[in-house]
Amino acid sequence: MNSTTQRAVYDQYLESQVFSADPVQLVRMLYRGAMDAVSAARKHLAAGAIPERSRQITKAWEILHQLTRTLNHEKGGDISRDLDALYAYMSTRLLEANVQQADEPLAEVEKLLGVLWEAWSSVEWSGANQVAAAA
Repeated sequence: MNSTTQRAVYDQYLESQVFSADPVQLVRMLYRGAMDAVSAARKHLAAGAIPERSRQITKAWEILHQLTRTLNHEKGGDISRDLDALYAYMSTRLLEANVQQADEPLAEVEKLLGVLWEAWSSVEWSGANQVAAAA
């Protein structure tokens, strides 16, 4: 199987995972994608691969932007506002890392994303519970 075919198979698998995921799983997938992008950016930074580093930082920034857009401030209350502030902080740190070509902001963002991913990994989704809570 050549790399193009492998990529196509992976893309189909990923699409299937996204379409069958519940909301909590989607959030976890976004955090994992952002963590992977930051990790890759750190590796590219160490290797001096500037365009690749910038692409990975941009990818992580875009994921954080998507997470920010999905916050529900009406229902989320303080948690939603705190996440909004944290996402904004991490986005700023990513931009600093890109401009300064520095690892420290990337390491910090990677650690914060890891904490968030772990927290969301302990959450179980129950559509019935969500409907009851909204009623």
